[in-house]
Amino acid sequence: MTTLTHPGLRSGQSDLSVAAPEAARTAADYVRLERAYGARNYDPLPAVLSRGEGSWVTDVEGRRYLDLMSAYSAVSFGHAHPKIVAAFTEQAHRLAVTSRAYYNDRLPLLLERLTAITGLDRALPVNTGLEAVETAIKAARKWAHKVKGVAEGRAEIIACRGNFHGRSITITGLSTEAQYRDGFGPYPPGLKTIPFDDPAALEAAIGPDTAAFLVEPVQGEAGIVVPRDGYLARCREICARRRVLLICDEVQTGLGRTGHLFGWQHDGAKPDGVILGKALGGGMMPVSAFVATDDVMQVFHPGDHGSTFGGNPLGAAVALAALEVLEDERLVSRSRELGAWLLDQLRALDSTLVVDVRGRGLFLGIEVDPKRVTARQVVDRLLARGILSKDTHGTVIRIAPPLNVPREALSWAVGEIRDVLREAETGR
Repeated sequence: MTTLTHPGLRSGQSDLSVAAPEAARTAADYVRLERAYGARNYDPLPAVLSRGEGSWVTDVEGRRYLDLMSAYSAVSFGHAHPKIVAAFTEQAHRLAVTSRAYYNDRLPLLLERLTAITGLDRALPVNTGLEAVETAIKAARKWAHKVKGVAEGRAEIIACRGNFHGRSITITGLSTEAQYRDGFGPYPPGLKTIPFDDPAALEAAIGPDTAAFLVEPVQGEAGIVVPRDGYLARCREICARRRVLLICDEVQTGLGRTGHLFGWQHDGAKPDGVILGKALGGGMMPVSAFVATDDVMQVFHPGDHGSTFGGNPLGAAVALAALEVLEDERLVSRSRELGAWLLDQLRALDSTLVVDVRGRGLFLGIEVDPKRVTARQVVDRLLARGILSKDTHGTVIRIAPPLNVPREALSWAVGEIRDVLREAETGR
């Protein structure tokens, strides 16, 4: 076979994209391709996935894995759910993208549904969670300037240390993770961070120019950090009294992940705005939204904000199907019940390597002693046994399977986790 040469290749480097037919490529070939042509902003686990069904995925060499990550909650309903695939296929044949220059017959139904499930007044559709967070920040700042009376350019946003709201320049300006910030400044002014799970810190940080408090009901990237009961309720009271918007980032925690439809419901702390994403796209499409009260949304006028693909009929049809699956299969209560069972199982692992096991619903973390074993080492061993998980900060193994994962699959996974920890304890 003749190997063609790409003009950008270094001397002696073969172009795998034309050197071999796809059927002949190995996992190593795909890894080399990505490393050769992709930016190195990710460090994936060495599994090259090609198919998925339900809670299981298969790599290019035919090995199956139980998915305990759900693409950070984006695949909360499992891979290739038949009802969601059918909605995607049917709508793709009808009408996919129009832009918001025109109305379409799917988006209004989704907007109505989003306001019904959140109990809020209006929804603004976008694509990614990052876009939805940016939308929320823009809305909060303009609300502060036009409604609250904060001087132009003075509005402040408060977030929590350890947060993960996205990676845009503005949102990175709210991050307290050194690597996420390194080399990307300068950052916009008006951004504050306070300790998580500390209402007194929120009270002290609020000033006359404060527009909003942006918070995750459970911090995911920080290591599945669950606040004490009543935390959000106390924040709700403080924000209402000080005339500050409470905005909950439910991109990962929303739509059943924590055992309630929304994470804020654990405390009954209804916010002024909710940010949704990931699971809203049913594992098929990037679909996100900012949903808020009329008081907040009134600041937007035609031309103030937009997104070419936001609110496209294909994404709206998929999101509607995903919300139907969530309700029809009673996945919120299933997450609550199965998550409580799984939390008990993981806490019974009885390993000297485990520092803590915590979580809500099917959103759990196993913290290990980094002096004895890293979370990545545990994750790599689980991968070798056919389980997909992910580490964070070197100390926590994240467990967040599809909400419809079979109990027997989780029971098998618990046994594998126990064996991996025993192996690590004995140095095998």
